[in-house]
Amino acid sequence: MFYLCISIFIPNTLEKETIYILAIESSCDDTSAAVLKNDIVLSNVVASQKIHEEYGGVVPELASRAHQQNIVPVVNQALAKANIDKKQLSAIAFTRGPGLMGSLLVGTSFAKSLALGLDIPLIEVNHMQAHILAHFITDETMTRPGFPFLALTISGGHTQIVKVTDYFEMEILGQTLDDAVGEAFDKSAKILGLPYPGGPLIDKYAKIGDPLRFEFPKPKMKELDFSFSGLKTSILYFIQKQTKENPDFIEENLEDICASIQYTIVNILMDKIKKAVKITGIKEVAIGGGVSANSGIRNAMQEASKTLGWNVYIPKFEYCTDNAGMIGIVGYLKFKKEDFTGQDITAKARYVIP
Repeated sequence: MFYLCISIFIPNTLEKETIYILAIESSCDDTSAAVLKNDIVLSNVVASQKIHEEYGGVVPELASRAHQQNIVPVVNQALAKANIDKKQLSAIAFTRGPGLMGSLLVGTSFAKSLALGLDIPLIEVNHMQAHILAHFITDETMTRPGFPFLALTISGGHTQIVKVTDYFEMEILGQTLDDAVGEAFDKSAKILGLPYPGGPLIDKYAKIGDPLRFEFPKPKMKELDFSFSGLKTSILYFIQKQTKENPDFIEENLEDICASIQYTIVNILMDKIKKAVKITGIKEVAIGGGVSANSGIRNAMQEASKTLGWNVYIPKFEYCTDNAGMIGIVGYLKFKKEDFTGQDITAKARYVIP
């Protein structure tokens, strides 16, 4: 007599569960929709608004109108690219804030309506938290920081150093007391007569300029806070003085001016993050936000990795600027802990990291 032993494998249904998140981002002037399969981005569609270029900056009313025009086609395109039917969606994640109220209202209202129509959960996302957690999107070109880590979030509206202990345990250690670093880049570019958005153009010209040609003062701020208003003023006075003496000064020295401005701004950022590392003892450092696409800050962070022994994490370019992929990863992480919101949720223009 013998016994036949049959081993039956029972899969872990929790691990095998497939979650599809539709994410919507509309905090400023980019309308974006993405579809994620768990922590993998299947599509990430962004519609930019060119209309603001002629005004030299984002016009809130025009931005909200453009979002209304773009949101339906952008969502449809995201679903089509992901090859997903809306009936397969597990939840809708959206940017609640911070941002421009009119722009946020468009995304919030659309997300609420779609979630209600499909009878699926609704997940609200903090935009700045999403910039940080974008590092946890599964992508073969990116590695994930380990907890705890320091996040330098730098964008057109924010400049912060955040201590990240867990996905949703964050503490702001320092932030700008006036203008954001992205605004400093754009306003400096405007002073030089460059079109909006000027930050990428300063980066472009800085690559071929001499960063030590002109010296600009760095603000003396206590602890880990930032200030950029004084720097903008000093750049304005410098250009006014030089062009008065030589009307062709900007044209003749554009690359060196841009390189010197970028060198100063990058040094301000690096001085603060180095101080944060020294204070906390944390050498895991990640950057995020639109300005993290800047080559100067990327090179400075990589150099710090070599010379100071930091573990540095830099996101792909597509996850630097405002995009729904980063909203989706937060949506996925919140879905797993069933952190949903009700239909009574409202947009929040000023929304600090919880």
